[in-house]
Amino acid sequence: MLEADFVIVGSGSAGSAMAYRLSEDGKYSVIVIEYGGTDFGPFIQMPSALSIPMNMSRYDWGFSSEPEPHLNGRVLATPRGKVMGGSSSINGMVYVRGHSHDFDHWAEEGANGWSYADVLPYFKRMETSHGGEDGWRGTNGPLNIQRGPRKNPLYSAFVEAGHQAGFELTDDYNGSKQEGFGAMEQTIFGGRRWSAANAYLRPALKRKNVKLINGFARKIVIESQRAVGVEIEARKKIQVVKARREVIIAASSINSPKLLMLSGIGPAAHLRQHGIEVVADRPGVGQNLQDHMELYIQQESTQPITLYSVLNPFSKAIIGAEWLFFKTGLGATNHFEAAAFVRSKAGVDYPDIQYHFLPGAISYDGKSAAKSHGFQAHVGPMRSKSRGAITLRSSDPWATPEIRFNYMSHPDDWEDFRHCIRLTREIFGQAAFDPYRGKEISPGSHVQTDEQLDEFIREHAESAYHPCGTCRMGRADDPRSVVDPECRVIGVEGLRVADSSIFPRVTNGNLNGPSIMTGEKAADHILGRTPLAPSNQEPWINPRWQVSDR
Repeated sequence: MLEADFVIVGSGSAGSAMAYRLSEDGKYSVIVIEYGGTDFGPFIQMPSALSIPMNMSRYDWGFSSEPEPHLNGRVLATPRGKVMGGSSSINGMVYVRGHSHDFDHWAEEGANGWSYADVLPYFKRMETSHGGEDGWRGTNGPLNIQRGPRKNPLYSAFVEAGHQAGFELTDDYNGSKQEGFGAMEQTIFGGRRWSAANAYLRPALKRKNVKLINGFARKIVIESQRAVGVEIEARKKIQVVKARREVIIAASSINSPKLLMLSGIGPAAHLRQHGIEVVADRPGVGQNLQDHMELYIQQESTQPITLYSVLNPFSKAIIGAEWLFFKTGLGATNHFEAAAFVRSKAGVDYPDIQYHFLPGAISYDGKSAAKSHGFQAHVGPMRSKSRGAITLRSSDPWATPEIRFNYMSHPDDWEDFRHCIRLTREIFGQAAFDPYRGKEISPGSHVQTDEQLDEFIREHAESAYHPCGTCRMGRADDPRSVVDPECRVIGVEGLRVADSSIFPRVTNGNLNGPSIMTGEKAADHILGRTPLAPSNQEPWINPRWQVSDR
């Protein structure tokens, strides 16, 4: 009999954290439904191989956007993990909590109890920080977070260049002070990807009260406005996994709204159009889709010290062998070891631009590398005003949803991106890069006017793979809200959503950290526990924010 107290759909960042916490005291049984297979093997576990699983249909759902009208009709890849650990098993392993103001904004938007003071204790509970700021970081949580070795001199050149340009430095952007240039943090431990599967799901599965079921979730079974189970397809058979207490959807910002709509929860007219009986008319389901976009600004290196020298098959084999036997060397890092969070202009009170720095010139998916030694910064605005939507293509559960990000649909986004390009050139132009700087590879020094920059953005802006917001959390009386501040789906009993889809607005930086925190905090709500006591720590805000960008 497939039955448990709690049934979780999805074994990703939030789902794994909830499986671990809900089963911790042994009182309740938990079933986790995951369609993907095992995360075992070097492509996922070896950090430097990060671009490989993202491009494998075995590990990735293979979603892509509809043609994006403001980006010359380009179709953009939208990878989501289809494997144990979900997207935490195919992501770039960059760890960012988000800025304190992000969460304060959530609370202002109706997500009561999710201000920074409320969520900071959960970030601490989930972390074991290696090298973070004392008093601000967790020291005995399941999630190990480290800094890379930063052996390549280009990492320190990037941080020093930021300083020379007048920007702040930060010892820990996940501590009291996000703003500034400094070391980037990674979810890597003992040379391996420290995914939600390794941190949370594996330890949970050792308990007698947790079970992982391999199956495709077709819809939530709802009887008289109460969720009682999940209809799954496994080995060509349709069956129901029953939930004695609650069903929790943690299937990603793409699949969670899709599953709600297939179950009759969503915009009524849209559901009827597909012949789906309306259980709860929630116009917000699938709306409010957000993401971060980024550009790669690439510069030639005059010194042969970049990753270009190891992109040949022989070097890759040596790196792979060292990693396989010792879990050390260039295979044991994601190569994102320096970062920055800065503000775009005076009057912006907290960072709205993020940098990832890489001592090589290559695309995120690993498909195209520059033909020479080079280095690059991934740069993009953090708070785009553009909004998109996830809608059903049909009522067939196997049909992929229609994903419309509507990237760059707001005029401010263009101004923000132009500024990002010009600012990166200013940073690469500092004295710290004098010993290394060759010619600009991308966009290329000939691209200067607003029109030329816009054309470059249209052709080259990429997703940073941070989709969220499609099951927005807010006040129960707000028609835009899908879940209330305890993650309960409004209008249906015994059903919650807890993953990045509930974010009212995208947070600063990468979303793996906030997604795990969401699972941690949701678990306390589900168990009816008093949330952890709010923190009284005061984060740093630049005293010059009203008059300067640095």
